[in-house]
Amino acid sequence: MPIKLRGALTRASSDGHQPVGASGHQQRCAATAGHAVLYVSAHDMLTQLRASRADNSYERRLLRFTTPALLIIDDLGLRPLTGEEGIDLYEIVRRRYERAATCITSNRALEEWPPLFGDALLASAAMDRLLHHSHVLTIEGDSYRNPPLAKRTRAPRAALVEPAAR
Repeated sequence: MPIKLRGALTRASSDGHQPVGASGHQQRCAATAGHAVLYVSAHDMLTQLRASRADNSYERRLLRFTTPALLIIDDLGLRPLTGEEGIDLYEIVRRRYERAATCITSNRALEEWPPLFGDALLASAAMDRLLHHSHVLTIEGDSYRNPPLAKRTRAPRAALVEPAAR
């Protein structure tokens, strides 16, 4: 069975299909080793949890995000957390702490994360768990998707001039 991407639970497949995308390397390594991997945007994950409160499937939906061996949450902090989203994020972090790997991508510096939770105590507890045993990678430089104009434009090619026919 091929590995499904973008928000689908993935496992290594015997036919050689590999996950690709923004977090493809982490997915590929974990899935190839036979571990369950879930890639989800922070917005989609929190929206699903909010909706699950309405239909009383919250615990089941929470299990979807707490049971994979590797959870990759993309773009945390792209938009502010509202309502119960800070609590939901904390609950995911708390349940995964020292049990499973979590990879979170963000365009925000770590110092900007605590205010996202909307509660200093909740933020402190979540950040303590996130940063304990963690490896923080800070990538600096030009955006891969939007490099500076100088790198996007190529130097004009020399015109090919054909000799005149005799």
